[in-house]
Amino acid sequence: MGKYSLYKVPLRSLPEGKSLFDYQLDDKYFALLDDGSAEIKKGSVSVELVLKKANNIFELNFTIHGEVKVPCDRCLDNISMDVDTENRLIVKYGQEYSEESDEIVVIPEEDGEINIAWFLYEFILLSIPMKRVHAPGECNKTMSSKLKKYKATSPSEDDDDDSEDDDLADDSAGSDDSGDSRWDTLKGLKFEDE
Repeated sequence: MGKYSLYKVPLRSLPEGKSLFDYQLDDKYFALLDDGSAEIKKGSVSVELVLKKANNIFELNFTIHGEVKVPCDRCLDNISMDVDTENRLIVKYGQEYSEESDEIVVIPEEDGEINIAWFLYEFILLSIPMKRVHAPGECNKTMSSKLKKYKATSPSEDDDDDSEDDDLADDSAGSDDSGDSRWDTLKGLKFEDE
């Protein structure tokens, strides 16, 4: 855990009341956490941590602002996403480390510190949308042309994902499919009910 030492908060040595911590998360931070499956590869994020200590219970309030770069779901080029979130974490002492809920963490009292590196990453990841795509016309042109080439619909249709979903919904609702020649062979089938 030595590589995450910058993100250790020494809970035991803190005085009662409020303590303030500031972190600047840059490309080095995201590279540090990248195990090959990390979704966020780069970014510039400011973190303000206000920690309240009262009777060996610690309330950590995070204010996180900045920008991260993630792969576009369509073309795989990086896309910038804004990060603006506030999160809370309650830390208490116990026998062994455990996460009682999304907001409550128990740490062994003999440790007396918590490493927040992964918590920060999770807060940032949860603050960005699940669907990450460039604005229309901003995707990588080479990838867009390959997608159009292998697209199952006709080239004259709009590239918007929502219109594809609408077309599928229309087909399942029994709309007129006379414009799609793939259905022609099924038109001649007779069912026993008829």
